Amino acid sequence: MAKSAVSMNPTRDDFMSLLEESYSDRPVAEGQVVKGKVLAIENELVIIDVGLKTEGRVALKEFAPPGKDATIKAGDTVEVYLERIENALGEAVLSRDKARREEAWTRLEEMSTKGERVDGVIFGRVKGGFTVDLGGAVAFLPGSQVDVRPIRDVGPLMHVSQPFQILKMDRRRGNIVVSRRAIMEETRAEQRSELVQNLAEGQVVDGVVKNITDYGAFVDLGGIDGLLHVTDIAWKRVNHPSDVLSVGQTVKVQIIRINPETQRISLGMKQLDKDPWDVVIEKLTVGSRVKGKVTNITDYGAFVELEDGIEGLIHVSEMSWTKKNVHPGKILSTSEEVEVQILEIDPAKRRISLGLKQVQNNPWDSFASRHPKGSVVEGEVKNTTEFGLFIGLDGEVDGMVHLSDLDWKRPGEEAIKDFKKGDVVKAIVLDVDKEKERISLGIKQLSGDPIKSAGTMRKGDKVTCEVMKVEDGGLEVRIAGTDLTAYAKRGDLARDRGEQRTERFAVGEKFDAIITLFDPKARKINVSIKALEISDEREAVAQYGSSDSGASLGDILQAALKKKEDNE
Repeated sequence: MAKSAVSMNPTRDDFMSLLEESYSDRPVAEGQVVKGKVLAIENELVIIDVGLKTEGRVALKEFAPPGKDATIKAGDTVEVYLERIENALGEAVLSRDKARREEAWTRLEEMSTKGERVDGVIFGRVKGGFTVDLGGAVAFLPGSQVDVRPIRDVGPLMHVSQPFQILKMDRRRGNIVVSRRAIMEETRAEQRSELVQNLAEGQVVDGVVKNITDYGAFVDLGGIDGLLHVTDIAWKRVNHPSDVLSVGQTVKVQIIRINPETQRISLGMKQLDKDPWDVVIEKLTVGSRVKGKVTNITDYGAFVELEDGIEGLIHVSEMSWTKKNVHPGKILSTSEEVEVQILEIDPAKRRISLGLKQVQNNPWDSFASRHPKGSVVEGEVKNTTEFGLFIGLDGEVDGMVHLSDLDWKRPGEEAIKDFKKGDVVKAIVLDVDKEKERISLGIKQLSGDPIKSAGTMRKGDKVTCEVMKVEDGGLEVRIAGTDLTAYAKRGDLARDRGEQRTERFAVGEKFDAIITLFDPKARKINVSIKALEISDEREAVAQYGSSDSGASLGDILQAALKKKEDNE
């Protein structure tokens, strides 16, 4: 429908003059938002006059808010975006959506710069989130930004005007990202701050258990949560909060601590009851025996509840006199009733040390009373080590035979090879140290000390020896008439160096010699043929004269030998 009339045969100049006349009073350019008047609504199209020579048509749905019907009517003044002044049909190309978008972007950019909240309506669901109408501009609301906690049903939030916080804007790409969660957190922070101001440390309040974890429970104090740590639930041991609390349970708690910076609140339940440690000193004394129930077993011991809220620890070292390096779980079990002795009480650290073995007979005392020093015992070889034998004895105690107490004649390293695990042996009790829990045993002592068979034997005595073993360095011999062994060094086998050869001797051969070393403590005896030869020579010289008398040494020795033969 034309706005002005022209002659039936207009010229080009007439047309241009009319066009200029049409725009002379109001300069309008494409790409701008302009105001127009609604002339009519026909076939879901809104006919709008924006002051050009022709009207424009805009779809009625562009004037409808998300999820609602359009309320526009003829005569209303509206703003539209002028895309083209005239299209192929001679009509202005208008857009209400683009007008709203341009207006909205300008408004939103200003509000984003100021950090202000913006109102919007969630109207659609897309991958990863939702679409929000911000009064003409469409924004993306990530699923993680809907609320402070995951929401299963977003239906009640759809098509409802509510505030949002702009996180990011990119006008060139047409992207806007908003958050509802930021608004919720800010609101909660304001509410939390207000609630915290009304609370004070030491105050007793009612709350509802909201959530239970391994380390405690979160309690709702009426819009603000506080943490009730597992150690503050009760004076007695609580293995897990769920053992005494349940979600939805109403509890009375005391505010222990409020952190003004983080606004975190620590709560306590046990603080409402009397501290059992206030009376523990009066009821429990060191050295007394008490009964209790095992509440917990660890690698290092077992906890025993002595009174309601009072526990003591039996360290693994105080559990048994004889069972060493055994896990406490193999000695005690949870909920078992036991009798213990109080070893130590430390009120400052709130610790009680207990002993289980102290209420039982000390097997070391019992062994010492039944088997005094010098008594003979019998037991099974439990283990052989590099320093001796361990023998199991009655009373579940072990005794040790040191290498040096295995054999009188042989080294311990050699003698221990005669024993193996499981052998039943006899031994003599040498010593019992009850404090160190040690029993010293001896096996060689059963046969008596052969050194005692020496009688009055001493250094310088002449003895007859029997060869027991021939070695490069000398001879191992046994002294006739005794159980003593001695050693003749290679250099002591003869006065003549050429005769100092061990191969001259054979096992079983006998010879006379003189004792040159007799040490009963070191159990060492040395004999020497060489010393005997020198002694015989001196004796012959003293008896038959010296070589100065005119007799040769050979004559003297020959005379001494002849006299000896005559006497024999």
